[in-house]
Amino acid sequence: MKNKLYFNSTLNEKSQRAYASICKEKNTIGYYTLPEQDTTQILEYCKTIPSTIESIAVIGIGGSSLGAKAVYEFLRPAEKLQRKLFFFESTDPINIKDLLQEIDIDKTHFLVISKSGTTVETFAIYKYILLQQSNPECYTFITDPNSALEKYAKSIHASILHLPNNVGGRFSVLSVVGLVPLALCGIDIQALLKGAATVKKSFFEDGYLHNLLLQKSLFYATNHAKYHINCLFAYSESLKYFCEWYVQLWGESLGKRQRHSAFHVGLTPIGLIGPKDQHSFLQLIMEGTRDKSVTFIQIEDFEDKIEIPNTSLAHLKELDTLNALHFSDLINMQCNSVIEALEEEKNIPIDSITIPKINAQNIGSLIFYYELLTSLVGELIDVNTYNQPGVEAAKIILKKKLSS
Repeated sequence: MKNKLYFNSTLNEKSQRAYASICKEKNTIGYYTLPEQDTTQILEYCKTIPSTIESIAVIGIGGSSLGAKAVYEFLRPAEKLQRKLFFFESTDPINIKDLLQEIDIDKTHFLVISKSGTTVETFAIYKYILLQQSNPECYTFITDPNSALEKYAKSIHASILHLPNNVGGRFSVLSVVGLVPLALCGIDIQALLKGAATVKKSFFEDGYLHNLLLQKSLFYATNHAKYHINCLFAYSESLKYFCEWYVQLWGESLGKRQRHSAFHVGLTPIGLIGPKDQHSFLQLIMEGTRDKSVTFIQIEDFEDKIEIPNTSLAHLKELDTLNALHFSDLINMQCNSVIEALEEEKNIPIDSITIPKINAQNIGSLIFYYELLTSLVGELIDVNTYNQPGVEAAKIILKKKLSS
């Protein structure tokens, strides 16, 4: 993975203090340890799922589903996977019924994921599916030790897996939450972790990403009042759900009241997919209010050489410049053209990330890169990166409505 910054950011004492804080918190915040975890238990568990199972379905919301979905949808078009993976993550009744029509419920294993064990959305969906599939052997419950959900799972003699200590939902994709459904579909989870470990080593052992991540996070933090919107512009449809994961990670981690003041701060995340969003949101970036920074993500080698036919169309000779061009070259030319156009504007901060190709190791690198960046920015803008009091407030109100 290569990252190029098109803006200047000089490291200072503040960035060094932030790095020291990150080094300290990695001893207590659980996601930092995930790249080196032993996956033996997960892989052994996966062997217990019968070969007759054709589909895996995750019943969970937010951090319980978005990370695994991002990885699965990134790899699915490029790899021959053993099973299909579905996500029940909405209480939209049409969505629930539509998903159930796509699966053979007798050949599906359900992963019910809730850290607290009492997530309203998750158990509304689970209760509905339970009416149609009541066999406990068709369910695995993933939750915190000693949660109400664990007690329930034990009472019906269903399989139980535990989340690691101090790993929040939006940082949990590289834990059992993401690794189990991905492994059950045949994705190489060890390669996924290897990619994450490469980024971790580069940052903490003074490699290529050490200064770069510090410079980028310092720029975002120093200018967070001016450039308070961060756009992730990914040039591949395979990154659509990675953008959704990023929106949760960035928004839920950084939109907070500061720890040492009464000020409310945050960086608003927007996920975009090129080239289609060149025909919608790019105009706003280019000529709208200068309150946005933009990160471009492109894939260097799509490993697919389909090309535009060498055909001339009547009255459209000017489009013959497309003839015999690979689509993979065209999409990267489109990305680079937008980068150059924005670079000429001077006052729109941009950077670009290049992924060598679509594989598990590279998406693992990208995930851990963004988790580190989020932690650094959170430290620099003085917020608690790992809580979500705003979300909890809404949950409390909902529970009062349900009980009234």
